[in-house]
Amino acid sequence: MEDEYFNVPLEDVKRELRRGIIECQKRGLLHSAKWLAEMNHGLSDVDIDMNSEKCDFSEVALDGITPVEYDNYYLAKCYFDVREYDRAAYLVRNAESAVPRFLHLYATYMGLEKRRLDSTTDQSNLNDSGHVKDLADLLATLKAEYSRGRLDGYGMYLYGVVLKAVDLNQAAQEVLIQSIRAAPMLWGSYVELAPLIKEKEKLQTMHLGGHWMRHFFVAHTYIEMYLNDEGLKAYEDLQAAGFRKCVYVTSQMALAYHNKRDVDKAIEIFQALQEADPYRLDNMDTYSNLLFVKELKTEMAQLAHKVEGINKYRPETCCVIGNYYSIRCDHFMAITYFQRALKLNPKYLAAWTLMGHEFMEVKNTNAAIQSYRKAVEVNRRDYRAWYGLGQAYEILKMNHYSLYYFKIAHKLRPYDSRMLVALGETYEKLDRYENAIQCYSKACDVGDIEGIAMYKMANLHEKLGALDLAVKCYIMYCNDERAAADKQSLYHGYMTLANYYESKEEYDRASHYAYKCLESDDRKSEAKSLLKTIENKRKILISLGAGGTGNNVANADTSSDGDMDMELSDFKFNEYMLSNRATSSAAAGVAGSVDTSVSFKTSANMTNEVGTSTSQGTLDVQQGKISVIVGDDMSLSESDMTANTSIATNTPSNVHSRRTLASASNAAHNIVETEEDDDTHSMEMSSISID
Repeated sequence: MEDEYFNVPLEDVKRELRRGIIECQKRGLLHSAKWLAEMNHGLSDVDIDMNSEKCDFSEVALDGITPVEYDNYYLAKCYFDVREYDRAAYLVRNAESAVPRFLHLYATYMGLEKRRLDSTTDQSNLNDSGHVKDLADLLATLKAEYSRGRLDGYGMYLYGVVLKAVDLNQAAQEVLIQSIRAAPMLWGSYVELAPLIKEKEKLQTMHLGGHWMRHFFVAHTYIEMYLNDEGLKAYEDLQAAGFRKCVYVTSQMALAYHNKRDVDKAIEIFQALQEADPYRLDNMDTYSNLLFVKELKTEMAQLAHKVEGINKYRPETCCVIGNYYSIRCDHFMAITYFQRALKLNPKYLAAWTLMGHEFMEVKNTNAAIQSYRKAVEVNRRDYRAWYGLGQAYEILKMNHYSLYYFKIAHKLRPYDSRMLVALGETYEKLDRYENAIQCYSKACDVGDIEGIAMYKMANLHEKLGALDLAVKCYIMYCNDERAAADKQSLYHGYMTLANYYESKEEYDRASHYAYKCLESDDRKSEAKSLLKTIENKRKILISLGAGGTGNNVANADTSSDGDMDMELSDFKFNEYMLSNRATSSAAAGVAGSVDTSVSFKTSANMTNEVGTSTSQGTLDVQQGKISVIVGDDMSLSESDMTANTSIATNTPSNVHSRRTLASASNAAHNIVETEEDDDTHSMEMSSISID
């Protein structure tokens, strides 16, 4: 594309805007005239010399109309303004000059559209084959006029509109580009051309004649293509060039922030627009969407009441009221108002998409699919409609269909985590787990909007048995503040972590996560059961480790409960203390005569002998197959120590010995067997021997 900077004097811009307003008004192109007038109003600070010949617009009003056709033209234009399209077209049917001839063709087109809408009660049939038949004669006339070179820029605009209506998009694109070159001030041509451009590169290489209006077209198309950052940059440049007061530029920036999901910023801009122009209805449907997302019911009610008082027959008004009923969960009334909006404007994209959402809420999946398909027909770049189709087929359990539609939505919004999560869920249902994990991972990388991608990935890893990976994902998910919104998933993550650490015999961590689950009614019983299991294992551990307190452990013949009456609530077992106990126990074993000996191994020994990376002491009880872990952070209470100074041996008779693993620093391992006293059926720990 030509130079990217706006370097045209604003005085020249304002003169062209005024000329363009007159040209559009005399042809009945009211929306283009309105847009040009708003741009002109935004340049109110720019002064132009009205005495200059360039500012003499008296001849412009009559340009393109022969004197002999003045009377018929002015009457036809009045009929057109009051929407008597057939009368207007008939009155100037034989006109030869450019403006009356265009008015005849345009009034014919508007009459066909009006009759079609008036005779159609079901909005689902608005784009059927009958539409093509209705436009066939007009299309043939325009084609003949075009081939003879009798169409000016405005006539080619109408030709392009009709070509689009019959789905001849490539031909429509070529004709609309020619229209822009011939009549660069006709904003309608730019608006019709924008949806036909599929790629950013094509937009940048398109030659539109070098007129300054191309800057507004490029910015508008960026927003249409959801290239929001580029669109914001383009509009900021236009504001810097002197269009800061233009309402259109400001509203487009609000749309860009809406697309970027910067809801607060978008609402702030729309509120400023309402203060500057309180009766403006353009884009109020988007503003109501933002209020819906933020669940601002009071503001939504105020907006609905306001727009209905301004003009209850505008599509935007119907859409706002539909959103008002939707936020109140009155979905059938919402559908009614969206249908009214479509009756007023069958190409009103927002109403089709929102009506599809409402049909989904009332479980009418078939009607929702129909609405989403109509939205796609209006604008194939509407990712919300494609995403809605994917959700609808997902409900119908037609996962291959939903995968197809989710892929299109993702292509339109490659950095939207919602599309990636939807793809991941569908891949998971199709047992394509690697693809699902890739989607979840990318959703986390691009910024998880809903905060569920990490949970989905953790759940899938758990399902596939990759517990270590699942635990890492669950930890990251539980540490995310957004996880608190979904209590069920959060407590599932806590419970999974608690069970995992309990199986790894890391009881402190397991207890930490299990205690969190006590707040959940669904997980409370499971958490209590796990905490009881941890408590029982700790008691067994304490009973086995009570005799290894070094010099404080008395001989079984002389020990008493009073000897153990000490406060050990903050007592910690660590490797250093275990090694001290080993030395003391060895000395005690040499000094006294004992009936039994128990060898206790430290965590360092366990690491060297069985390749375990934990820092815990382990006592392997052979025959009975009991494995007890002493954690680094284990605390013993007074009651635990006094109640477990001896171990009852009323276990099955096949449990005859316990093996001990000696220290890894010794070259040879001494194995001392503890034999059971058959007469007393009890074992008294008089000493502990650790080599």
